[in-house]
Amino acid sequence: MRARTLTGMVEDAFDRSPTRPFLTSPEGDRVTYADARDRSSQLARVLAGHGVGPGDRVAVQVEKSPQSMFLYLACLRVGAVFVPVNTAYTEPEVDYLVRDVDPSLVVRDPSRPPMGAGRPVLTLDEHGGGTLAGAAAGEAVDFDAAGPGPEDTAAILYTSGTTGRPKGAVLSQANLGSNAAALCETWAFRSDDVLLHALPLFHTHGLFVATNCVIGSHASLILLPRFDLTEVMRHLAESSVFMGIPTFYTRLLADDRFNRSLCANMRLFTSGSAPLPASVHAEFTARTGQAIVERYGLTETSILTSNPIGREKAGTVGLPLPGVDLRIVDPEPSTGDRSTGSIEVRGPNVFSGYWRRPDTTRSEFASGGYFKTGDLGSIDPEGYLTIVGRSKDVIITGGYNVYPKEVEDVLGALEGVQESAVVGLADDDLGERVVAVVVARPGTRVDEQLVRSGARRVLAGYKVPKSVYFLDALPRNAMGKVEKAKIRDRLTEGQRPYS
Repeated sequence: MRARTLTGMVEDAFDRSPTRPFLTSPEGDRVTYADARDRSSQLARVLAGHGVGPGDRVAVQVEKSPQSMFLYLACLRVGAVFVPVNTAYTEPEVDYLVRDVDPSLVVRDPSRPPMGAGRPVLTLDEHGGGTLAGAAAGEAVDFDAAGPGPEDTAAILYTSGTTGRPKGAVLSQANLGSNAAALCETWAFRSDDVLLHALPLFHTHGLFVATNCVIGSHASLILLPRFDLTEVMRHLAESSVFMGIPTFYTRLLADDRFNRSLCANMRLFTSGSAPLPASVHAEFTARTGQAIVERYGLTETSILTSNPIGREKAGTVGLPLPGVDLRIVDPEPSTGDRSTGSIEVRGPNVFSGYWRRPDTTRSEFASGGYFKTGDLGSIDPEGYLTIVGRSKDVIITGGYNVYPKEVEDVLGALEGVQESAVVGLADDDLGERVVAVVVARPGTRVDEQLVRSGARRVLAGYKVPKSVYFLDALPRNAMGKVEKAKIRDRLTEGQRPYS
């Protein structure tokens, strides 16, 4: 029954396709599935030697590399719970996450400061060096993988929330295995596909969507350390699939070298993590002759819907994946359109809840076991879903989610800041950029540099406001709630946020 689990999917690829190429490193080295099995076995032995077993959490904050990919596989084979940590997170952010998830082991880049006393730590750098790699080099290459059940936890991914502090989404072996299988079917993945991988490995998109589709179809990938325009264009000719975010596509289209001939071998481009403007769809098709398949997903659910290949509808995120039930509830009264409302979903891919937050978990599920996505949408007569807004207060910048409350809490703790409001404004490159409106305490002097540098000490760079405006008071409605829509509208019009 192991094929029902993510670990079973990995072992199946090792058993059935040992000689097939799995990964091409940034240096051009080719790694077969047998090589990946051997290297992950060595790492698994090191993990087990440090007392890591089924159900134990392993927090990982390392740069993207082949060795980091093998570490992910090693955790699955041990039966451990993989907890990826954004490499941009600052020490306060990492400290909070580690205290919350309470891992048995932390693996991080050796350039990072040491963790608190008593916390077991191994190191791994972007070149495959560090204490973890050094220990693995002397280990045998055989390892009897654990056999976790479908409901056993495979990973915990942290996602920020409207309450400010990130919370861990608990994803089971079946959640991730079923989603990979559904995507392989929907996107017609084949063993001869080559995925050009330019996404980070600490995020659902790059880790679970891209990587698991490759493993589930016994395909291969070209691993780039990050999105680099020249490197992406150089490798397109030897690839067949590319997964990106809208920022990737706008940057490709901004370069005259990107043309139809570069994409001649490609069969599939996908976009997610943020809305893709219809103008980008149109320009991309005109330039390359190919469509971008837009899809929709969340950290808590992985992918929920996708446009079918060859039947894409620009501006929509497509149809529910096999096994996914989707409904629109609570029609939005402000629109007067009863076809638009809150999106709720259920299916084998939907997570079981938030780590050690039973009350939050209960509040996020509706009748019938449906998860409240926090997004607003509508479904057309053919069943295609269109996202029309977000009921949860989230900014998506460069494909990453930023919850204003988390940023506002940090700004509120800065000396001289009385209160703040954080909003997202449209940005041609990032999709949205983070902007803060700040009220200073009476008698104090606060400037933009102080606010941004103070935020940068605590928050990852993408969460730091790109611009800061100052007001004597925030605009509020009759109930005392800050009118963020008014702030956003006035900033969009190029005016002061309120006067």
